[in-house]
Amino acid sequence: MKSVSELRVQVFADGADKASMLELYRQPYIKGFTTNPTLMRKAGVTDYERFAREILQHIPDRPISFEVFADDEAGMERQARKIARWAANVYVKIPVTNTRREPMYELIRRLSAEGIQINATAVLTLDQVDQLARALRGGAPSYISVFAGRVADTGRDPVPIMKSALELMAPEPNTQLVWASPRELLNIIQADEIGCHIITVTSDVLKKVNLIGKNLHDYSLETVQMFHDDAAHSGYSLDLARDERPVGSISS
Repeated sequence: MKSVSELRVQVFADGADKASMLELYRQPYIKGFTTNPTLMRKAGVTDYERFAREILQHIPDRPISFEVFADDEAGMERQARKIARWAANVYVKIPVTNTRREPMYELIRRLSAEGIQINATAVLTLDQVDQLARALRGGAPSYISVFAGRVADTGRDPVPIMKSALELMAPEPNTQLVWASPRELLNIIQADEIGCHIITVTSDVLKKVNLIGKNLHDYSLETVQMFHDDAAHSGYSLDLARDERPVGSISS
């Protein structure tokens, strides 16, 4: 099995905790970063622009995606243009639709054609991938983020969908497929095996990266050791001498 440094898929760190992002920036296998308003809120970010500009001062040379949060096309466009001016390594995340199911394909096409790097996000269907690939054709470098983890949450296998997405995007060499919202370390291996360009990974999954290719016999022993240690530290005991009667016996 490949080590993380041998993977073809680019690993992007997904989060909005400044300290964690800067620590991950020191890891050569982290090729980029993604954020969103939900992650920022969870991390306690209160000033969107200030946070973004501070991060960009420390990470000037790897792609970072920041998301618009307006819900109308005009508002998204204004925010996208502002965000794009922050730095050359910025990709602007624009959701595939707003909350009223109004597609943003035309906005994405227009901004991409003008040279703004787009990360089309919250994508879950192949029809959306097809429409976005067409909208981004001939534009600036861009990403299409398919939320494979959310697809899996519905009981569907995301791997065939991601394979089909790659086929739909093949004629667009300037657009890369992102395996977004992974749920486990295995998803990194799956993304690599199918030739997905990028996978976004949260800190809780990244903590397991050193397990890739680990000897399973050793891992079995470590698991047994963990159970043994936890039982010992908890002070559990069974007084076997207290009742040595065979199971099912009847006392007089």
